[in-house]
Amino acid sequence: MPKGIVLSNISDLYKVEADGKIIDCNARGKFKNNEISPVAGDIVEMERIKGEVTAKEEEAKGVITKIEERKNYLKRPKMANLSQIILVLSMKLPKPDLELLDKQLVYAEYIGIKSIICLNKIDLVDEEAVEKIKQVYSKIGYTVISTNAKTGEGVSELQKCLEGHITAFSGNSGVGKSTLINSLLGENTTEEGAISHKNKRGKNTTTQVCLYKIGENSYIADTPGFSTFDISEIEKEDLAYYFVEFREYLGKCEYGDCSHIKEANCAIKKAVEERKNIKRKI
Repeated sequence: MPKGIVLSNISDLYKVEADGKIIDCNARGKFKNNEISPVAGDIVEMERIKGEVTAKEEEAKGVITKIEERKNYLKRPKMANLSQIILVLSMKLPKPDLELLDKQLVYAEYIGIKSIICLNKIDLVDEEAVEKIKQVYSKIGYTVISTNAKTGEGVSELQKCLEGHITAFSGNSGVGKSTLINSLLGENTTEEGAISHKNKRGKNTTTQVCLYKIGENSYIADTPGFSTFDISEIEKEDLAYYFVEFREYLGKCEYGDCSHIKEANCAIKKAVEERKNIKRKI
């Protein structure tokens, strides 16, 4: 059976790329019975069914019969087999939400996906504000790229990170994910959002995950925006292990079950007090 990669799912109609063609597929009912459904990024097996093929052979009909084992699964946005995620943070309109960013970074570490931080809309603030955030995260090992999606500033640097990867762009509504992707693709492929002047928050225009092919084995995904992000599946006892800046201090606290909040002789709290490597709040 031919194999392909799921590009999108709209109303249970899946677009699957296989052998250079885009095939419209349905999924077998057995997936619902097993409480699993294909998502963007899934590698699937399919059967062809009757349907017309265009002159360019870009469309056909098929049914998904099997989902290959996933390398990873991202719950928000719902995607599979990612190799990296670009977390987009707006410097203004909406203002940067560092707590949300931290949650996303922790979750990416939890599922084993590389994170790149993109500071967008840098034209709306002074350079010092951008550098302040950039230094915090670059110092602990993350790649941080500054962009102005409207003018294309920093986009070429971002583009260099995409080759050979399945990359999701993620962030809360209005940060400029769709505008960045349009800039990378050189066309208005995605619908760009607007900012509500009443509450200065983004309007969510992307309603589903869509993969766009940008090269051989290279895809980027626009994803729906959000305002909250839950990481409740990570046990509180394990949470500290997914903060990369904590790692060299773990196991050095006086108490083995230290929560790094109120205990005495906590190595992480001590590092914060001494202003060593950790700059974020615990």
